Amino acid sequence: MAEVLVFHHGHGLTAGVRSFAEQVRRAGHTVHAPDLYEGQVFGSLEEGAAHAESVGFDTIIARGADAAEGMPAGLIYVGFSLGVLPAQKLAQTRPGAKGALLLEACVPVSEFGAAWPQDVPVQIHGMDADPFFAGEGDADAARAVVKTVTDAELFLYPGDRHLFTDSSLPSYDEQAAMQVNHRVLGFLDRISRESTAARS
Repeated sequence: MAEVLVFHHGHGLTAGVRSFAEQVRRAGHTVHAPDLYEGQVFGSLEEGAAHAESVGFDTIIARGADAAEGMPAGLIYVGFSLGVLPAQKLAQTRPGAKGALLLEACVPVSEFGAAWPQDVPVQIHGMDADPFFAGEGDADAARAVVKTVTDAELFLYPGDRHLFTDSSLPSYDEQAAMQVNHRVLGFLDRISRESTAARS
């Protein structure tokens, strides 16, 4: 099965992110969910974003890279919103990546100085009226990835909520989140099957 590295969003390593990791674990995959905030969890996104800014986004990305150190090359990287920064950088630049799942954010591939590797499949998920995802250029960056990468999919869900996939937050949308989880697990299973077949 797949080995997955999950990076949390701006609130921190919430119960909802832990629950997502546990769902993936129950499906038979190995999951790592490092805490990029060193134990801090914030009740509002504004507080969490202010903390991330005070720490520095480069530091957040570096903490994500540090978390990958010592792990196998063939990881699938998952990022929720802010966590997309380390997930996307590692997927683009760390050799051996098996895939990426970018939830509720996407940045231009040029941000990390490298084209998206054609052998790294990616799924991107976000709400079509989310003021962050749809209104700040993330959806456009996602569409650019889909246009240039052979195995890339963008899934848009109706609604304007950010962090709709976190079951512990008021922004949670159960129906949309269930669709995301179904597609995420299907993606992981496909990558696992392909990896097994390649080794055979």
